[in-house]
Amino acid sequence: MKYYAEKISDKGTIAVDDTILVKGVTSAAGSRILEGFKPLFSAEAVTRLQAKGYEISGKTHVGEFGLDLVGEFSYYGEKEDLLKGAAACLVKEKSVKAALGVDMNGSTRRAAAISGVDFLKPTYGTVSRYGVISCAASGEQVGVYAQNAKGVKEIMEVIAGNDQKDGTSLKNDGYDYTIAENVKGKKVCIIKELMEKADEQTVARVKAFAEKLTRNGVIVEEISADFFGLANTAWQILMTAETCNNVSRYDGVKYGHRAEEYRNIDELYVNSRTEGFNFLTKAVILYGSDTLSKNRYDQCYGKSLKVRRIISEKFALITDKYDAVLTPVCSKCEYKAYDIKEAFNKVFDESIFTAVSNLTGTPALVSGGAQLMGKAFSESTLLSLADCVERMGE
Repeated sequence: MKYYAEKISDKGTIAVDDTILVKGVTSAAGSRILEGFKPLFSAEAVTRLQAKGYEISGKTHVGEFGLDLVGEFSYYGEKEDLLKGAAACLVKEKSVKAALGVDMNGSTRRAAAISGVDFLKPTYGTVSRYGVISCAASGEQVGVYAQNAKGVKEIMEVIAGNDQKDGTSLKNDGYDYTIAENVKGKKVCIIKELMEKADEQTVARVKAFAEKLTRNGVIVEEISADFFGLANTAWQILMTAETCNNVSRYDGVKYGHRAEEYRNIDELYVNSRTEGFNFLTKAVILYGSDTLSKNRYDQCYGKSLKVRRIISEKFALITDKYDAVLTPVCSKCEYKAYDIKEAFNKVFDESIFTAVSNLTGTPALVSGGAQLMGKAFSESTLLSLADCVERMGE
């Protein structure tokens, strides 16, 4: 039970992280502020899985609103148990066939890499976000953990497709994914600057992945690209601003945690939010408030929106030449317990590997401890590249 915030069924084959709603089941996004909240409906992705006969095993622990490294700062779980990611661990242990997770700032991809499972963050808008406890709506996306690319493909074909309840959902009724593309002759690039930011063991994983691609006829080249740090800064500004705005609804009035001591409505809000949010969430709120303030809006938030367009263009230049981009997912192969007051800076530093995908809405697949990124709707290429490596074994 250490990985579950709430267990639903012993027969369940799909786990769902605690930021994705399941009707009648407590959904708290790892936060005290949503303590006891039970939704009246399920997320669209959950509904589609259930309609196809998949049973939900339970809700897995996440770090408060998915803001930390891999889920270690859930209000309801033990930090030491969650340093590999709860949903990822269940998939690794084969306790479930697959799991759904929301990728907002790379925590799901880091968890997959550290735990040794696959995770796909699909193209933005291909999977409905209806029923997600949203923080950074312009870049977060429901994705899939599985033991391999084949498992990811199976679940993606069920949950992907247009949903009229989600204003950001793309119009395609569904998507056909494959792991059988001919990868011989495809071109993959490794980003030199990101390799330099990872430790030796992580670099070795990426190089081993690249070597197996080469043995399958894939052309692998190392290139230089200096915009990943800029992309990370822009995404952190947008992410904190959007999160600040989205969590403002949690005030202790309608649902969730309410402070016991207050003298007026202002104190009710202040005391409930002070008690309900952890240090990292408060730091994100303060940073987001600053970037949205009158004196900083154009300089920070407005400029980040312009940078988003520039980064999209720069990344497109790479993916027009290469079928995929191969990078580390994080700087190391495991995380040690640390104080929450260090979390804001730690997450910022680690997000340099993942932010481009959130900022541009492009897909990213974690497999074998490495990350493959590509242009929009290139999931089948990424899955096929991963599958050819996975079939080779250790």
